[in-house]
Amino acid sequence: MKAVTKVGITLGDPAGIGPEIVAAALHAAPREWRDRIIVYGDRGPLERAAKAQGIALPDVELVGSPHGDGDAAVPGNPDLVSGAAQVAYLEAAVAAAAAKNLAAIVTAPISKTWARRAGFAFLGHTEMLAERLGARDVAMFFVGPKLKVALATVHRPLAEVVTDLSTERIRSVVELVATSMVRDLGVAAPRIGVVGLNPHAGEDGLLGDEDADIIAPALAEPFPPSTLLGPLVPDAAFRDAVHGRYDALVAMYHDQGLIPVKLVDFDESVNVTLGLPIVRTSPDHGTAYDIAGKGIARSLSMQRALSLAMEMVERRAS
Repeated sequence: MKAVTKVGITLGDPAGIGPEIVAAALHAAPREWRDRIIVYGDRGPLERAAKAQGIALPDVELVGSPHGDGDAAVPGNPDLVSGAAQVAYLEAAVAAAAAKNLAAIVTAPISKTWARRAGFAFLGHTEMLAERLGARDVAMFFVGPKLKVALATVHRPLAEVVTDLSTERIRSVVELVATSMVRDLGVAAPRIGVVGLNPHAGEDGLLGDEDADIIAPALAEPFPPSTLLGPLVPDAAFRDAVHGRYDALVAMYHDQGLIPVKLVDFDESVNVTLGLPIVRTSPDHGTAYDIAGKGIARSLSMQRALSLAMEMVERRAS
């Protein structure tokens, strides 16, 4: 049976920069991709976004919201109508993926606040995709040209990170990263560094026991063909990764991993959800209401998200 290679793009909040970065990414995409792309979004905001940027909107398949809610969205002014539209786009794309009609979903940014007000019951894309697609273990993996960083814990207050960390969770994230590096990114024998939690990775217990008691046991068993290294001293690990010592890192909490990613690879980093039965990528930024509709949003991260999704789908199909 021929592998499914269709890629869905969700428009995100039509009152944000989603329409602009999607229109720009479609405009920049190779012509041969267009038959494989389905955009889940209304035509009105896409056409306005293309006009604001002075570009032509390519002819791709569109699946709009049930009542064309996105057409009424005003850039920079989110409301319940735009909130309902962004939820409808995502629901339609995920239903198509669950029916095995999509191999990948590329998601433009949503507003968690307005999505929730419109009835969205999840914290964000990742949680919704995991539940609807039956994924038990998922992880956020940020893929850039210089850094590739996965998170062991995600949106947790810093005071709760220690209680959330477990050897089993760290091992699970390491395995997801190792699998993706080989299967999706073509690294035959990746070197994966696992970053410590405490300063100096605990300094032999002087600065905390978590590195020795929780993190180190997750690395005790090898995971060929990957090499596992750690717990690494956090303030040196990211610099070493930039200089090529590690192919990917696993960070223990949100800001530990995301601050260096956004410092080094902000415009080009792509958020990949590991552990799903499909490929899911997204740009590493938000709705940016303050510049929505002005035609000045940088689309490079969205272009990278689409390109990486295509690359991953083709690798998995082969």
